[in-house]
Amino acid sequence: MGRYLLKRFLYLIPIMLGVSIITFALINLAPGDPAELILQADGMELTREAVEALREELGLNDPFYVRYGRWLWNVCRLDLGESFRTGRPVTEEIFYRLPATIELTFAALVFMVIVALPAGILSALYRHTLIDHLNRLWALLGASLPGFWLGLMLIYLFAVRLGLLPVMGRGSLHHLVLPAVTLGFGMAAVYTRILRASMLEALGQEYIRVARAKGLKEKWVIGRHALKNALLPAVTLLGMSFGHLLGGAAIVETIFAWPGVGKFAVDSIFNRDYPVIQGYALFMAVVFVLANLMVDLSYVSLDPRIRLERGK
Repeated sequence: MGRYLLKRFLYLIPIMLGVSIITFALINLAPGDPAELILQADGMELTREAVEALREELGLNDPFYVRYGRWLWNVCRLDLGESFRTGRPVTEEIFYRLPATIELTFAALVFMVIVALPAGILSALYRHTLIDHLNRLWALLGASLPGFWLGLMLIYLFAVRLGLLPVMGRGSLHHLVLPAVTLGFGMAAVYTRILRASMLEALGQEYIRVARAKGLKEKWVIGRHALKNALLPAVTLLGMSFGHLLGGAAIVETIFAWPGVGKFAVDSIFNRDYPVIQGYALFMAVVFVLANLMVDLSYVSLDPRIRLERGK
């Protein structure tokens, strides 16, 4: 296990380098000058001298490889630089907003599990019945709806028309409902279809027939035998979903003005805040790798036949 973990952490090095180079190149190719945007936001006169002075202060006049090398050296010292807009360390800005994003992501995961788990199981147990057809229909619609469109429709229905839930900001539990449902709805639809297929495959296995022949209660056959094996594909997707939910939260946070890391990253893109964009991309890459690592480790508890050391 120790050698496996060490190897997986070593994989982080080329992944981080690749992500950082691509992100650094893309943000420098994007139109717009950060110095001009900063001066305009501060209400200062946009003269050539002022722009050049600010670019020199921010180090934007240096060649690409010099700026990237300087940034990479700082990252090796756990320093992601300072935001062009706020002047505060990027690490501090990200971790200040991270609790709001984690709160939203876990709320979406809870909603997804509450909806997808019973829907997928019931669809498999009552195959080709009305329950199955309804679950498959909503799963197809849920996976097809764009998240931003669903969020706007929920705002119109529950906030504008009915006035039941708040639209913007982070505060009480009521503020969390609409963004969590918007973020988790699409993934719940995907999980429903995956769990249905996995449960159908598990229910057709020989060990299920043996368990039933032994006279075990149906709830034990479903819960302890079929469901546990059917969860393996779902757990694989769950690890990837956590990273996708954190990344996808940027759109939802922007729509609902949720003060998380995603909204901060979107605002930074519009403001050409290079250090924040670069730090956010690096942070998301680490989250994806660690989420996949946690999935691999969970395989051992779900299926004792799997041994991670074999992958070394």
